[in-house]
Amino acid sequence: MCISRRVRPTTAGLFFAITLFFSALSLSHPVHAEMVDKIVAVVNDDVITLSDLEREGEPTFRKIAAKAPSDQLAPALAAARAEILETMIDKQLITQKAAAQKITVTDAEVDAAFANVMQRTHMTREQLLAKLDEAGVDEAIYKETLRTQILQNKLVGSDISSKIVITDDMVLDYYDTHYVSHAAAPSSTTSEDGYYLLQIGCSFQGSNKNEARDRIQKAHNLVKAGEDFKAVARKFSDLPSRADGGDIGTFELDDMAANMRHAVAGLQAGEISEIIETPEGYQFFKLLSGGEVAGPSNIVAKAPFEEVKDKIKQELFDQEMKKAYAQWVKELKDQAYIQKL
Repeated sequence: MCISRRVRPTTAGLFFAITLFFSALSLSHPVHAEMVDKIVAVVNDDVITLSDLEREGEPTFRKIAAKAPSDQLAPALAAARAEILETMIDKQLITQKAAAQKITVTDAEVDAAFANVMQRTHMTREQLLAKLDEAGVDEAIYKETLRTQILQNKLVGSDISSKIVITDDMVLDYYDTHYVSHAAAPSSTTSEDGYYLLQIGCSFQGSNKNEARDRIQKAHNLVKAGEDFKAVARKFSDLPSRADGGDIGTFELDDMAANMRHAVAGLQAGEISEIIETPEGYQFFKLLSGGEVAGPSNIVAKAPFEEVKDKIKQELFDQEMKKAYAQWVKELKDQAYIQKL
């Protein structure tokens, strides 16, 4: 397979010269022609040889040979070689970029990264090496991978990380999706007291109906999971009561609009209403006092938001960094001369 993206005379000349060299070598020593290495890829002014590829992939190839059925061995090895070659091309591009900017990685930095992996995974050296072996990777190859990752971080880490923004909405959305689950709805008892209410509302104005519904649902799940209602109101509501944390005071049932009365009539003190739709948007309420006696929530949070928000933010940051790195490598490839043989 051949991929050409930007043919440069120096690279093409290098490839031609190397080809002539190996051809001449094979003609000069016909008895040992089988020992001549083969070029499998040209990456700008560098080459990757078959022996490089075999050495890099040896643990993986060995694992495949031990486990793959005989009729599947050849295609499995071919697929593995193609994947490993692509990774080697990525590494070569990163190494070239780092060399051009005189960026290096010391053995001490690689060892520190290896130790950090052991610490984060709570593994001993022996346990980590065993896990790597299961994946068909030996220590030398893994450390070279770490070296490449460190080079990559040095090259683009600060530049990319400064452009990644994790918003509060992204964190709340992740929390709502991964940490909140639904349980059975509670029972209620009746009271004749007035209803002291908090309110959150999302209007259709400035957003379409689906966006308003998504926003109100997110806010609803958060307060049902135990988040402070007033804080969520200030964050999500676009009604005038937002400034007071959604506080709208005390109402009698007869003073309420029909849809509001239907939502709060059966509430217990401390309970959250269901979401209602009005001509202007969506709303829901929390009964602070009066109404009925408090009961359990029908939304269960696996962990309080405050305890996990930093962890969630880091997880989202890591995901965005991974995407950014992939795009960065793609741009390197687009600008490079790459020929796979």
